[in-house]
Amino acid sequence: MGLEEMIGNEGEKVPGLGVIIFKDGKEIYNKFLGYANIDKKKLITRNTRFRAASISKMFTIFTIMQLAEEKKINLDTDINEYLDFNLRNPNFPNEPITVRMLASHTSSIRDGILKKIYSLPPEFNIKEFFDKNGRFYDDGIHFSSKEEEIGKYFKYCNLNYGILGTIIERVTKERFDLYQKNHILKQLDIKGDYVVGNFEENEFKNLGTIYQKNKNGEWNENFDWIAQIDDYETQPPKDTILLQNPYEREKDKMYSLKNYKIGTNATIFSPAGGLRISFEELTHCLEMLMNDGKYKGNQIIKSEFLNEMMKSQWIYDEKNLNGDNYGVMYNYGLGIYKIEGNSKARFCKEKEIDFIGHSGEAYGLISGLYFIPNTKDGVVFMINGEATDPEKNKKSLGKFSNNYIWEENLMNQICEKNF
Repeated sequence: MGLEEMIGNEGEKVPGLGVIIFKDGKEIYNKFLGYANIDKKKLITRNTRFRAASISKMFTIFTIMQLAEEKKINLDTDINEYLDFNLRNPNFPNEPITVRMLASHTSSIRDGILKKIYSLPPEFNIKEFFDKNGRFYDDGIHFSSKEEEIGKYFKYCNLNYGILGTIIERVTKERFDLYQKNHILKQLDIKGDYVVGNFEENEFKNLGTIYQKNKNGEWNENFDWIAQIDDYETQPPKDTILLQNPYEREKDKMYSLKNYKIGTNATIFSPAGGLRISFEELTHCLEMLMNDGKYKGNQIIKSEFLNEMMKSQWIYDEKNLNGDNYGVMYNYGLGIYKIEGNSKARFCKEKEIDFIGHSGEAYGLISGLYFIPNTKDGVVFMINGEATDPEKNKKSLGKFSNNYIWEENLMNQICEKNF
């Protein structure tokens, strides 16, 4: 199967995709196929930007590492030193939660069980998740049980990054999205944004739509592609934002940021997944990662802090079952993880190639930014639609790995032809 054969309307097919590949630090291949917006017949290009899902987590951690370098944040300090309320897991009342634990998903914080709500409207403080009298406490579902030990048990959790975003606000005294734009994104020549209404007009025109064959919770691969997010007829007003909870779509609503109080609730900006970024801009991030924190010769993150980010903070222990690895996360750092080429998370069917980076999946988008350790070989890609339910439909499952079939099809081709 070639990349062109991935474009279509059912099963393993997708509405559009883009991929850029680097070898020895130089771009050797790119391909952009399908539609950024189907109704408008807008094609995907190098400059098309999508809501990149959990690749966004890396950018949140880049800022955390920069602030750690500036000694404004300590990775191992109790987060209560930074928040305006006391946050402890009631099942571990004497155990502090640290920045490192949030970044490595070992904090004992949870998104929820049946309801996964990790973004709140701007008028709420995030303490509403954690206070017994809080509106979103919901019998403490945002805390782990006593069996899932704080600091040791891994559970992937988007709310961790909402807390990190709020900490960034409290430390910098600046709104999360604006701080990101004025610092890490600007330093990497990225004009991406978390707030669609705040794009410059020409940048907004590059925004692509994400699709699923999902209508009000009913999946059918014979449906037409149905827009899930960023299908705007006109650009939203400045400083308005869509509440983003991919698993609780009925709560989607536009909110004004006019009265937002900095340092209370950065979840509204989705530091875990809300960055709209282009294929070209993702390569700027890849360049920095492959060059010890340098981009265009400028040191964006000191190598010692970048190495700390990529160092294993948690490793899956099959004997002691010290976390939920989701079949693909066996070795997690700080906003980044390692993929061993001989594991069930592998991307290559016939070759044993290790990667490090991060994936993304939300609203139908599947993304990846990865490089091969100790090389300058890497890849970025985004796919803007799923025809079958990624959680429940067997057609969504990979054939030789635990990855989704879409990323398996794409990444295995890249392995065979380029690495």
